[in-house]
Amino acid sequence: MIGTILRIFFLHLRRDRIVWLLTFIVPVAFFSIFAVIFGSQGRSSTPKISVAAVDEDGSDLSQKLIAALAKDKSLRVSTKVPTGEALTRANAEALVRDGKVSAAIILPKGLSQSFPSFAGDRSTVILLADTSDPVAPQMLAGMLQGLVMTAMPDAMMKGGISQLTKFGGPLTAEQQKAIGQAEQFMKRPANANEPSGEGAANGLLDVKVVDVLGQDKANPVIAFYTAATAVMFLLFSCANGAGGSLIEEVENGTLERLLSSNLTMSGLLAGKWVSFILLGVMQVSVMFVWGWLVFGLELWSHLPGFFVMTIVTAAAAAAFGIVLGTICRTRGQLAGVSTTVILLMSALGGSMFPRFAMSEGMKTVGLATFNAWALDGYQKVFWRDAPVWELWPQVLVLIGLTVIFLLVARVLARRLETS
Repeated sequence: MIGTILRIFFLHLRRDRIVWLLTFIVPVAFFSIFAVIFGSQGRSSTPKISVAAVDEDGSDLSQKLIAALAKDKSLRVSTKVPTGEALTRANAEALVRDGKVSAAIILPKGLSQSFPSFAGDRSTVILLADTSDPVAPQMLAGMLQGLVMTAMPDAMMKGGISQLTKFGGPLTAEQQKAIGQAEQFMKRPANANEPSGEGAANGLLDVKVVDVLGQDKANPVIAFYTAATAVMFLLFSCANGAGGSLIEEVENGTLERLLSSNLTMSGLLAGKWVSFILLGVMQVSVMFVWGWLVFGLELWSHLPGFFVMTIVTAAAAAAFGIVLGTICRTRGQLAGVSTTVILLMSALGGSMFPRFAMSEGMKTVGLATFNAWALDGYQKVFWRDAPVWELWPQVLVLIGLTVIFLLVARVLARRLETS
């Protein structure tokens, strides 16, 4: 008897493609995605960081430091504006605010004259940071310390000798401490990824990290996770709701009666699409209001951009759900297909893991997902305080996806009209 049950079980398993998909393919796919994301951490394949470099000192030392940064394979360094002129501090800060670079390094005037200083009067390198990407400022601050040692030891030694000559008499306790720090740096191997913070400030180069975006925000990271969660569950709601209701109409036999009236298939799909747009807007709004009430999300100052992104996001998600409803023939198929597709899109698109920490290849792949464009739009609204008209790339892509989904759904729905 047990043998018969096992044989029946394996016959059903062999015929059910959805079970095969969820049992074997989906786990392997998720493992592969997260292995690529996390497996590259700490290796040479770490994501490239876009950096703006401003040389206000104009010295041989500052030029060598920028050249060393440009040679690093983990950085993409820009020193000029598109017109060919050298970047200024204002240009660099604008690039950081617009999200075009993750950070900007400002080498101040007088850096070469005070480097290295054992008297504590050295110039401070300013690191303008976009802390929505916490990896970049941490990595760059440590990298600057390492490059000072590896790229310009001659400048360091020459400056150190001149400093000691200037002292002449016995060294003070502060000067001896600074020399001791220099000796420790010389003895240990250089590490470009050394953490920043107090260690960076106490090294041979003073580095001050300035947050140009988040310094006035109460809890900026909440907006990202609110949007990431809301988009993923919006997709699930629309897939199970819009797609499921269409399958239910077929299974209950009500679709045939509806189409025998004055209602057309195009009208039916449009009605379901509009209904789930409204439901989606309410669902996302509840998420963000909850974030405001409980976690201090700055919602009310961003209402115009929030509503624009929420409406186009809900429209695309509702159209996506209708497509799934026309592709799948049963509720079981819909559950399997929607779960697989939505989880994969969420993993690649940033709902499960921030895209700034992904490799360049993974970031590019993520742009093929619904989630990436929606989250980029919300990030612009809540983090960069972008006005509505600057959301046009994300809005245009989401509207384009909506149109494509609706057209595909209408074509696939022809089988329902003839069945």
